[in-house]
Amino acid sequence: MRALWLHFPSDPKSIECADQYMWGPNVMVAPVLEKGATTRRVYLPPCPWFDFWTGERLEGSREIERVVDLETLPLFVRAGSILPMGPVKQYSAEKVDTPLSLSIYPGADASFLIYEDDGKSFNYRRGEWMGIQVKWNDAGRKLDLSLYPGSRMLPPAPRAIDVQLGKAIKSISFRGAPVSVGF
Repeated sequence: MRALWLHFPSDPKSIECADQYMWGPNVMVAPVLEKGATTRRVYLPPCPWFDFWTGERLEGSREIERVVDLETLPLFVRAGSILPMGPVKQYSAEKVDTPLSLSIYPGADASFLIYEDDGKSFNYRRGEWMGIQVKWNDAGRKLDLSLYPGSRMLPPAPRAIDVQLGKAIKSISFRGAPVSVGF
């Protein structure tokens, strides 16, 4: 959790905004602080944003009125982000058979590393870890996945990954070799 001004230091409105925060560099949270509220004024810092719940693209540098309820915390994802989700686990060693989901929010190139180890030992120090490098090329509308140098595939292999761009979803099987997904 970080204040908006840490990510938007030259924006006076982000500096003044004390009731919203960034969750990592790409997700903005606007908690509802008033009992019984049905709407929430949200300031969108200067860049394009996507409403996490509706997928609607919104231009920044302005305030909007967001309908709220007890089930929907206002969340906004910065354009040019890749958001990994799930699968849901109750504890780190739980075995699950649902795929990892990567949601792409277009608008700029993006990249990050998916890191995984056994979650219970220091074996990562001996090279027992997996890194999947994920790169989004916005102009080419293409996502590239590759095994990070120095890491190796961990079981279960292959890995099922669902890649989502808007309403389009493509399922892939990652086995350690480079894979490209075009939209």
